[in-house]
Amino acid sequence: MAKGARRAGRGAIVTAMILALSALPRLQAAELPITKNPPIPDFQNRPQDVTPYDFDAPPQGLFLTITTAEGFDEELGFRRTHEIVPVRPTDRFLPDTPTIFIVFHLHQHYQGFQVFGRLFPETVPGRDSALLIGQDAMHIALEDESGYLTLSPPQGSWKPGRYKVEIHVGEEVNEMSLMGTMRFTIAEAGK
Repeated sequence: MAKGARRAGRGAIVTAMILALSALPRLQAAELPITKNPPIPDFQNRPQDVTPYDFDAPPQGLFLTITTAEGFDEELGFRRTHEIVPVRPTDRFLPDTPTIFIVFHLHQHYQGFQVFGRLFPETVPGRDSALLIGQDAMHIALEDESGYLTLSPPQGSWKPGRYKVEIHVGEEVNEMSLMGTMRFTIAEAGK
C-alpha cells in the first residue's frame, strides 16, 4: 500500500507540475501589452526620413564611382581582374578632343547587364537640347567590376557648350532604366 501511495503521490506531483508549466506561458502572454489595430503609417518609412533619389545627378547605388575622363587605362586588380581606371579625369574638354570617356567602378552584382550612355546637347548654341546626338553601350559580365563608355563628337568636332549624358542600366533603354545624369563642358578653343 505504501508503494501505491507513493506512486499516486508522484503522479499527483507530476500532474501538478505539468499544469503549472502549461499555465506559465498563458500568464506571461497575458502580461504582454497588445496593441490592437495600429495605423499602417506606423510601419512605413516616414517621409521626413526619406531622401529622394536625384536622377539629374551622377548615378549612385550600383555605381561605386563614375567620372568623365580624357582616357582610360587597364590595370590588373588585386583579385587578378582587369580594372578600368580613368586617365586625366575632368569635366572640361577642348573642341578637338577625339573621344570623351565615362569610366565607372561598380558595386558587386549578381548578373550581367548593359550600361548605356545617351548624349544630349544641354546648352549648346544652335542645338536642340532634346535631340539625341550620340550613344554608347557596354555589356557588363558577372565578373566585371569596372567599365567605360565612349562618346565621339557629332559631325567631327565638338561645339562649345554644356552636354549631358543619361546613364541607363538594364537590357534596353526605357523610362525605368535611368540611373542618373553625367555632365561635361566643351570649352571654346584657346580658353
